[in-house]
Amino acid sequence: MSDWYPAGMEDDMRPRMFEAAGRGRPFALVTIVAAEGGGPRGVGAQMVVTADDMGGFLSGGCIEADVALHARECLVDGEPRRLVYGRGSPFVDARLPCGGRLELLVERLEPADAALIAVREAWSDRRPGVYVSNGRCRHFGGDRDAGPDACRKLYAPPRRLVVFGGDAFALAIAAAGLWQGWSVVLCRPKGPEAPPPLAVTYSREAPEILLERLGPDAWTAVATATHEGELDHAVLKAALLSDAGYVGVLGARRRLPERLERLRADGVGEAVLARLKAPIGLAIGARSPAEVATSVTAEIIAALRS
Repeated sequence: MSDWYPAGMEDDMRPRMFEAAGRGRPFALVTIVAAEGGGPRGVGAQMVVTADDMGGFLSGGCIEADVALHARECLVDGEPRRLVYGRGSPFVDARLPCGGRLELLVERLEPADAALIAVREAWSDRRPGVYVSNGRCRHFGGDRDAGPDACRKLYAPPRRLVVFGGDAFALAIAAAGLWQGWSVVLCRPKGPEAPPPLAVTYSREAPEILLERLGPDAWTAVATATHEGELDHAVLKAALLSDAGYVGVLGARRRLPERLERLRADGVGEAVLARLKAPIGLAIGARSPAEVATSVTAEIIAALRS
């Protein structure tokens, strides 16, 4: 394991699982099934280990290299493993400085595994589901019983951010979403044909058309930063009447009463209006595009996690 481990910043292991399977390669999936005491990661955190690569993290860098060794042994012999680190662990040279205890399940998955295929289909369809495995038998969908020692991992649809606008603030919010690992759509209605210099999905559609096509769900955040009253209003109306888990608008606080009155006049009820984040972002005194983007992504994380 290198002195630097940037892949440890990855949280959701499904893209790595799909990538390995797409190359026709088995991989080892490591899941925390029990955690006691302090520590940066809880039950359900995962790593993916292949013959020559790895991603994800389970601690503060204390055990990952050792876990990878056991995972690669699992890749060779196919036998699942239960590993314990910390209190009660046989690995005296891999202690947890936090004083906690972690129990891990290590299992080998084949590219054609039915549960893995079901996870991939749910990802594409944006459906949540529970992955259940005891290391030998696994399934995905309902929380069916696989024995008292089985691990259960809820896979929610990947978080998605839809940003409306084209100035530095909109670009910074979109870039911050990408850094979080979210799927990001940047919409600039009637904007230039050339896409922005970011790895986003670019749209020039009208807000109501785009949002109807995307079908925002509880794992989708919608942020508008167009600075155009009519356009922001169209975004807010369509987003608030959808199932989006977060809806926010960038703009002066003094304009909020006017925005709300227009939305009420269009039939948006008080309970729905209460979902609106305006002005957008946490109150950290943000001024620059990067600061505003940081405050917005933090607010989105809190909203989508609640």
